[in-house]
Amino acid sequence: MKFTIAIAFTCLLASALAAPPAIQQDAQVLRFDSDVLAEGYKFAVETSDGKSHQEEGQLKDVGTDHEALVVRGSYAYVGDDGQTYSIQYLADENGFQPEGAHLPRPVQ
Repeated sequence: MKFTIAIAFTCLLASALAAPPAIQQDAQVLRFDSDVLAEGYKFAVETSDGKSHQEEGQLKDVGTDHEALVVRGSYAYVGDDGQTYSIQYLADENGFQPEGAHLPRPVQ
């Protein structure tokens, strides 16, 4: 019985800690552009809370065994510390490759 109560309490505590923080303000969409093409897509969105995201995806080697989607984009947001963080990325057959001034760089 004590074990069951301990498990229930642990689950309750874990779910409380995992809950998202309360939203302090409602963000408004300032800009949203989207275009879906035959072999790709692109979009851009900006919100009033300082977030932005741009992305473009293109099919590569269409119709071959090496067909792949190549995605390039960037996003930015204002962190809890008030600083704006920006990330540029490439996602292709080699995986997700982010770059940003605040991200660690691989040792070469």
